[in-house]
Amino acid sequence: MDDRLATTLCGIKLRNPVIAASGTFGYGGEFASIVDLNSLGALATKGLSREPLAGNPAPRLWHTDAGMMNSVGLQNVGVRAFIKDKLPKLRQFAVPVIANVFGYAEEDYSEVVRTLEDAEGIAAYELNVSCPNTKHGGIFFSSDPGALAELVGRVRVSAKRPLIVKLSPNVASIQPFAKAAEDAGADAVSLVNTFISLAINIETRTPRIGAGFGGLSGPAIKPIALRMVYEAAQAVKIPVIGLGGISSGADAAEFLIAGAHAVEVGTANFADPAAPHRIARELDDVLEKLRVGKVNELVGTIRFPGSAK
Repeated sequence: MDDRLATTLCGIKLRNPVIAASGTFGYGGEFASIVDLNSLGALATKGLSREPLAGNPAPRLWHTDAGMMNSVGLQNVGVRAFIKDKLPKLRQFAVPVIANVFGYAEEDYSEVVRTLEDAEGIAAYELNVSCPNTKHGGIFFSSDPGALAELVGRVRVSAKRPLIVKLSPNVASIQPFAKAAEDAGADAVSLVNTFISLAINIETRTPRIGAGFGGLSGPAIKPIALRMVYEAAQAVKIPVIGLGGISSGADAAEFLIAGAHAVEVGTANFADPAAPHRIARELDDVLEKLRVGKVNELVGTIRFPGSAK
């Protein structure tokens, strides 16, 4: 692929702006025999917690008409096992590794990041803030700008590497949350995470997902995700990473035009683990067709009817 796809994100050099999204690409190393990891812009690991988590009861996935619902429950081996057993394999590759981090209190996030700080081979952190703050009555970090700012500010103290905050779409307005993350020290925001959803088995009259509700992702959410990425990009000066239903190079181009500096591919990986590489290749074809010399020239170029050119 042409070097017109090369870009930087928070000072990190990316071969292309297409990132394998957290929760859809394992810890990364599992896919090394299927796809050339060095062909990816970057990869985000499964969410990492202080201690191992078993996750939610089955069934955890449900295929919808235009996407997928999931409620895996952030199952993971824990941050220490990741550093010991998973990270060494990733060091064999040149792909930037973004460690996704989550917790149920501010100190959980801080402890995971402090533990990762001593590990080699990590380019950045991505905070998954779509968890209930159990220490403060179960309020979600993602639904209270004040709680979000406190969390980001506390983690910022521990994090020497770039800090990305992954925002939830399950809010009335995304701008206050993007701004709160920026003001608290985030280097970038990524959005959107999944939409809270429900599917029902009409024969048993029970939810299709073992935990009841699940997170909707895939093509069905793309138009809403695009709108929210645009709104976030208008609200902040830091880079925005767009995700939500991206399954082609044209989809990726839409997010860049809306204001994203990079994109993450998630649900498409379940059907094709090599989707990020394919989408990057297709994005290169889009740039050639549009006669765009560098991918960055596409960012934020949306034109609404009646707007100044």
